[in-house]
Amino acid sequence: MLLEGQNFSITLDEILDNTNNAIIAVNPQGMIIYANRAVFSILKIPAKNIVGESITTYFPETGLMRVFETGIAELGQRLTMNDTILLSNRTPIYVHGELVGAVAVFQDITVLQNVLDNLVIEHEKTKQLQRTLEVVLNTAYDGLIVVNKQGIVTMTNQAFSSFFNKTPEDLIGKPITEVYDNPKFTDVLVTAQPVYGYIHDLNGHEIIASRIPIVQDGKIVGALGKVVFKDVNELYAMTKKIDSLRSELDYYKKTMVQSNSSALDLLKGRNLVMSNLVQTTLRVAKSGSTVLLRGESGTGKELFALLLHAQSSRREGPFIKVNCAAVPDNLLESEMFGYDEGAFTGARKGGKIGKFELADGGTLFLDEIGDMEMSMQAKLLRVIQEREVERLGSNKSRKVDFRLVAATNRDLEGMIRDKQFREDLYYRLNVVTLTIPPLRERMDDLEVIIKTFIKKFNLQFAQSVTGISPEAKDVLMKHRWPGNIRELENIIERAFNILEGTEIQLKHLPNYLQVLANHDIRPYVEGSLETILNGVEKNALIIALETANGNKVQAAKSLGLSRAGLYKKLIKHQLHNP
Repeated sequence: MLLEGQNFSITLDEILDNTNNAIIAVNPQGMIIYANRAVFSILKIPAKNIVGESITTYFPETGLMRVFETGIAELGQRLTMNDTILLSNRTPIYVHGELVGAVAVFQDITVLQNVLDNLVIEHEKTKQLQRTLEVVLNTAYDGLIVVNKQGIVTMTNQAFSSFFNKTPEDLIGKPITEVYDNPKFTDVLVTAQPVYGYIHDLNGHEIIASRIPIVQDGKIVGALGKVVFKDVNELYAMTKKIDSLRSELDYYKKTMVQSNSSALDLLKGRNLVMSNLVQTTLRVAKSGSTVLLRGESGTGKELFALLLHAQSSRREGPFIKVNCAAVPDNLLESEMFGYDEGAFTGARKGGKIGKFELADGGTLFLDEIGDMEMSMQAKLLRVIQEREVERLGSNKSRKVDFRLVAATNRDLEGMIRDKQFREDLYYRLNVVTLTIPPLRERMDDLEVIIKTFIKKFNLQFAQSVTGISPEAKDVLMKHRWPGNIRELENIIERAFNILEGTEIQLKHLPNYLQVLANHDIRPYVEGSLETILNGVEKNALIIALETANGNKVQAAKSLGLSRAGLYKKLIKHQLHNP
């Protein structure tokens, strides 16, 4: 066809070559008889090079030849070639009623298909989000209901619909006024002001509710009603529980203050060495330096640790105590570092925070540091140096800031020589060393300490003990106190459990002390040396067990014996109870 104008003419081939759609025509034998220039965008071959070739050479899966079989056009057929998505219309060519060829017009819909695919993906995400929202709504404890601007219920959950013995599906789509009378929460559609915590009657239930407007683009499009408490009595019960927790917190705060006060009282006295040590401790408390407390078992090392914490700038932070000897070696690492969920078999769901993290901002007290295994000593050293920890099962480092106070009754220097304690850790701990004297070297403080314990146990037992008899006091002054202050505390507490009056008397003391009433401090003066030594050994075993409240491990440690060694001596002196 030739289009003529005044100054120009355009042929049909030129028109077809300038279309965006590719066009191919074939004869009944499948030979390509025409192809326009847009075919190049599909095949990357010039159109003139494919004319005269078989259609199946370039379009192996073409359905164009079916048109010759059916004589019917095929529209909107999808085809993919060279990562291009095509939409093809196949049409028969009739001349004078005779089928002489077929033409295919291809439209590149790759971009459109990608848009559609993205829409499908977003639609699936939306559906998934909707399903998730439905699950959240129906598992929520609070009753929730949403209406649109016209007051039609568009969303609710089981917790709300159960007030009417209905399912959410029963309510959705209904006007809220058909669900129940006087729905106060829809007032926000007019007022636009949220109201929280008002009392409302919901189908015979006195509830605590909130109403909140739903705003989009500055316009109110709906309202949310939320049942905060299903019954007013729930609120009363929670208020009561909160009051109880507040009382409990006040009690613990008061106990902590009393503990700190008692700690300072126990450290006061006339003894010059002890007084100077307390003054030094108060000065050291102001700094953040690491402190190593040394002394025999029961001398009050924990009291000094509490004093260091209470008088420091970290007093408002936590005081975390870890007894390195009491925690099994295989558990100490998880106890100190904590762990993430799934870190090991039996790990608590949600993981656990370790002592290093718990002590952040406060004081970490490592008691009996000399009993820590070498492998754990290396890990402790790293934490002290880098001030960061990694929980077991985690590769995330967490910064920690605590003041370290360590305590021991062991000869660390000797342990270093025996390769039982790391020398580098020793120097990290030994920044400030405070050596606490045993009770036998500060007997001038004995009376003050007894009064402090009497004051403490009067509060604990709700009694009014006024003091101790001269005979009992004389016996306590004779005793050598291998268990130090801890032994004295146990003796006074024992007396409180059995006394009937207001004075601690000789009869209220343990048997091993009562024998001192009629003897001087050298009770064994007759017999052979072996007999005397056996008697002294037996008495020492009795005292150690009494001091440790029957704990054989602690008794062995105070005597410098192994557990097996202690058992042998107990059997020897017929003190062993199978």
